[in-house]
Amino acid sequence: MTEVGWSIVEVASQLLERDERETVLGDLAEAGESAWRGLHDVLGLVIRRQAILWKNWRPWLAAFGVSLPGSFFLMGFSLSVSLTFRQIITTKIFEGAGPGFLLLICHAFLLVGWSWSSGFVVGSVARRTLWVSIASCCFPCLFCLARFRVESLSRFCLLLFVLPAIWGVRQGLRITRIKLSLAVVLAVAITVLTIPTWSGRGQPWWSPPALMNWILGWPAWYLLATARRPGRETERS
Repeated sequence: MTEVGWSIVEVASQLLERDERETVLGDLAEAGESAWRGLHDVLGLVIRRQAILWKNWRPWLAAFGVSLPGSFFLMGFSLSVSLTFRQIITTKIFEGAGPGFLLLICHAFLLVGWSWSSGFVVGSVARRTLWVSIASCCFPCLFCLARFRVESLSRFCLLLFVLPAIWGVRQGLRITRIKLSLAVVLAVAITVLTIPTWSGRGQPWWSPPALMNWILGWPAWYLLATARRPGRETERS
């Protein structure tokens, strides 16, 4: 039981910064504390450290301003892309309905752009509370996967956004801001590609589907607002 207990303590200590983790584990070993007392001390320290982090606006933005609502919207758009692709395949649109195929490509690029920019924001603004942002994304995904009822599609079509989002998170963990030129291209491209998604259906910009699209686009504009200007050094994590 002692070995199992200390293994749990080491796992719990992974939530601490590396230097602090090594110090805490060393102090526990020197003090001769029991494994369960060590677990109590480590978890208490983790809770205090996390509480301090949540006094800042960044974890709230990442978890409840991007991950939670974004996962719902991106799953809905992933389903829309999947349905459009299936319609194109079954009706052989390739042979005579080019606009439909072009709209599908537009939607696919939008899905990648929205997902990547959202992931980048999450990874860059709240690195030390990333696990909460991941949980905020996973809970809606599990909820929707359990209630998926479209027989003609696999339920995993809801998760088309996941890989681009993970890519964005990884990039956001490496750098805090992207170059201004890239940010401009990303924001403008997403905005331009967003217009056909609602104007082509005769919907005003304030309709719920259109507003959802604009909400998904705000992370790209956030990246533009915080982009790295020429002459400034890259900020590393």
